[in-house]
Amino acid sequence: MTDIYLQGWGQSLHFCRYPRGAERNELALARHEHYLASMMGLRSNMRVLDVGCGVGGPAREIIAFTGCHIIGLNFNEHPNPYSMDFVPGDFMHMPFDENQFDAVYVIEAAVHAPSLHDVYLQCYRVLKPGGVFGVYEWALTTKFDPSNGIPALQTSSYAQQALRSADFEVCSADDLAANKDPLGWWNPLSGDVKSARGVYDWLLVVRNTWWGRPTMRPLIKVLEWVGIAPRGTATITEDLLIANDALVAGGREEIFTPMFLMITKKPSL
Repeated sequence: MTDIYLQGWGQSLHFCRYPRGAERNELALARHEHYLASMMGLRSNMRVLDVGCGVGGPAREIIAFTGCHIIGLNFNEHPNPYSMDFVPGDFMHMPFDENQFDAVYVIEAAVHAPSLHDVYLQCYRVLKPGGVFGVYEWALTTKFDPSNGIPALQTSSYAQQALRSADFEVCSADDLAANKDPLGWWNPLSGDVKSARGVYDWLLVVRNTWWGRPTMRPLIKVLEWVGIAPRGTATITEDLLIANDALVAGGREEIFTPMFLMITKKPSL
């Protein structure tokens, strides 16, 4: 799965805003990471934990932007291409003592936890008193109708309550997807070729066009058959296409956001 994501999306495995309209995806992703770092007030003398860091793309960008020292925690031991500190571990049972970090952040990773409250408790535990915690959370918006299906995600209100129940002081909470940007966060998944800027972005978008998918499916099967693509790639791709369409629909209907930003603090002693 990680290899497929890296080939299709790049090193920063998250969504972002497009306030400038069509631009290279890597620039928009970097701005999204910079915004989180800015809202948290990250600085060069801070020791920071990236919870669910993936292969380290966002951490590398935030290090370059702020000069802070980041330690990445991730359960997936996929080879990390960057020269950053990486600790394998479960974010439900973080392998750190209490009060270790000046700041902690999570970018679209807590959604994989069986309990938001419990992962927030872990973040609270390892954060120093007075430290800041920032999170881009996947959440259902107030436009979601719970009678129209069974939600597997939590609402933005629930996420805020989970933070407060973990004793965090919520400083700000904002759904960045609610901004009226020229392009929605889901645009790269929509097959909108006109918005692509550069060869890499075009390849990302074209696979989701009405004519790109029929071409991609047999190509992936051939690549898997000759051993270039790992076994199971075709099956996983079909699952990802279903998720892709659901994300686009949820974004257009404004019932789901992958960027509910919450900035909180652990009370000082």
